[in-house]
Amino acid sequence: MDDDRHSIVHRALALLAASALMLVAHASAMAAPPTGMTNAPDATTQDARMIVVAIADKADPALGAGATPRGYSGLPDYSGSTRSRAAADRIAKDYALREVSAWTIDALHLRCMLYALPAGADRDGALARLRADRRVDLAQPLQEFETLSNSAPSPAAPPAPSNDGGTYNDPYVGLQRGFSSIGAAAAQRWASGARVEVAVIDTGIDAAHPDLAGRIVAQRDFAPAATESAEHDRHGTEVAGVIAAVANNGVGIVGVAPGTRLRSFRACWPMAADGSAARCNTFTLAQAIGAAISSGARVMNLSLGGPSDPLLEQLVANAIERGIIVVGAVPPDARTDGFPIDVEGVIAVRSSDTPASDRPSLAAPGRDILTLEPGGHYDYASGSSLATAHVTGTAALLLELDPRLAPASMFTLLSASSRSDGSSIDACAAIRSLTRQHVACNESVAIVESPHAVH
Repeated sequence: MDDDRHSIVHRALALLAASALMLVAHASAMAAPPTGMTNAPDATTQDARMIVVAIADKADPALGAGATPRGYSGLPDYSGSTRSRAAADRIAKDYALREVSAWTIDALHLRCMLYALPAGADRDGALARLRADRRVDLAQPLQEFETLSNSAPSPAAPPAPSNDGGTYNDPYVGLQRGFSSIGAAAAQRWASGARVEVAVIDTGIDAAHPDLAGRIVAQRDFAPAATESAEHDRHGTEVAGVIAAVANNGVGIVGVAPGTRLRSFRACWPMAADGSAARCNTFTLAQAIGAAISSGARVMNLSLGGPSDPLLEQLVANAIERGIIVVGAVPPDARTDGFPIDVEGVIAVRSSDTPASDRPSLAAPGRDILTLEPGGHYDYASGSSLATAHVTGTAALLLELDPRLAPASMFTLLSASSRSDGSSIDACAAIRSLTRQHVACNESVAIVESPHAVH
């Protein structure tokens, strides 16, 4: 922890002086999976032949989403009714497909199959024929998605923080520019996110991190690539820290909603052992989103992006219909025609230092964000993934005060909280609007020396 503290203070000074590049924790993303990880669904020839097909599951109620797969095969049998299994077998035979896995999505009343096309098959032609088949509800490629954070050094110092109300003994809270700029400390005088559960669909989360003690209530793994330890799951841990790092525990940082509880759904796997960049696909995300819908979580954080995906879009639309607040990241190129932000009702979030997108979106801090790293460590990260986490935490604060808030109302409230057009959300201002009471949003933060703080 001594090394962590000295490193963080050094970096903060470098940022404020704008005279040196900030040291970073993450390496550049690599194409190969890290050592010790197996069965990672990479962009291989085999995966290029994988397709997802869905048919109606009309018989007895399905058993629910599957448990932890460690590869595409060998899943528990959650593949629906006898009738739907027989239909899937006939489809596989008719099109010379090999069923690799199958699962049901109760929310959509679908049986989904991950099929492998035969060697040399024309994938586009096969999908066209399947879509024309009256037995088939959906046929699409197995698509890939990536998390949206990086650790590129900043070319210049970010603006100095304007700290807002609160008393903390967390030694690094004064370095949390994002926390400060959205008025999180003042907002926490009114709410902490208590009794609100947030689903983080990402890599796994290091639940043993001291700044997440008691925050992780469930962890489920849907990614085919198994990790030997939580130290590889950096991106999910970074996102979790921004949302829910424990307040006033004498160590580290403070989350935007430190009273909220997190449900971790591991659908992504690291692209390199020492980096935060991670990859997911239709298969893993569909299972994780389905499980998140069934979990009862009120907010779903999707700090990732990729192409439009019919199956995933149906799932997220179903979540929004149920009143779940879905928060998704805008990619670096600001395009909004890909998943998840192409789904009507998803709250799209960009980093406040990037240009506005071509559809309504929120801005939040996403540059040089101090957050958690696996193994009890802390460091800076950047990207719309972190901006999305700030909005997710703020949504949890608002839901504690009004559990009936619908997705559209949440977006309107947060959009109106910005101090100027296109600027970052303000959690304190949003609470003031929601409660219609006088809420002081300009009080200075007090950092109390903790007996556990490290020097």
